[in-house]
Amino acid sequence: MSKIEAGLVRDLLREQHPDLAELPLREVEGGWGNQMWRLGDELAVRIQRMDTDPDPHLKERRWLPLLAPRLPLPIPVPVRSGSSSERFPKLWTVMTWVSGLPLDRASITRSEHAADTLAAFLRALHIAAPADAPVDTGRAAHPADSTAGFDQFFYAVDADAIGSDAADIRAVWADAVMAPAWQGPPVWVHGDLHPANVVVADGTLAGVVDFGDLSAGDPAVDLAAAWVLLPAGAAARFFAAYGAADEATVRRARGLAALKSLFLMLMGQNGDRGLPGGKPAWGPAGRAALDRVLGG
Repeated sequence: MSKIEAGLVRDLLREQHPDLAELPLREVEGGWGNQMWRLGDELAVRIQRMDTDPDPHLKERRWLPLLAPRLPLPIPVPVRSGSSSERFPKLWTVMTWVSGLPLDRASITRSEHAADTLAAFLRALHIAAPADAPVDTGRAAHPADSTAGFDQFFYAVDADAIGSDAADIRAVWADAVMAPAWQGPPVWVHGDLHPANVVVADGTLAGVVDFGDLSAGDPAVDLAAAWVLLPAGAAARFFAAYGAADEATVRRARGLAALKSLFLMLMGQNGDRGLPGGKPAWGPAGRAALDRVLGG
């Protein structure tokens, strides 16, 4: 589908939520599967663009209002539902706006504060999920289940970008694959913590967005953020503050951080070449994250 224009978004609001239709509307930079439009000062319209699966929107509508009150950082909370129609055959949702700049367009300067903030957020999120929680999307599984994806990213990233680190990257991944599996109950996990899915303000983490991969699974998938999001040297403080990760979980998390780093590098590489889905800012973010992974 071609790019969604402001006129379409406003028409959809007039049809289904007319009391919101005249609020100021402006496109938000970024977005991939979904396009974001800020609506007034307090709201945003999240509208499917590349995505065709309704489940992420339906999942966010059901679960985020229940999770938000006990999380120590703002997250987007659905407040109105937009139905598919003859005019637009996909879903869209009006959500609360989370203030701040995405980390792929900003930086964390208060490292210790950010490490403590992320740890507190994930401690609050990582509780046993109910039996009817969304099923694992694959992101929250053991690294051994993602070996094909690791190989795909590893060989797709330019060799020059990996440089002399190839053997060390593979060693980190092999260690994660060999780590014992998560033995606890499936816990709530965000599932896709990377620099475009958190926002920063005043040099520290200020919010978490895009819960389309929310599911019940292994907390290691989120703990990878210790390397993917935080500045160099902050991982140790993060894990000390989080306090509930055993050695095997940290090993799995480190391997998944390597996987996410390669993915970010590949998307940055695509952006440099003008390929669909490319995100130029993600390349440097991915390489910096990989350096932190290799640094321990």
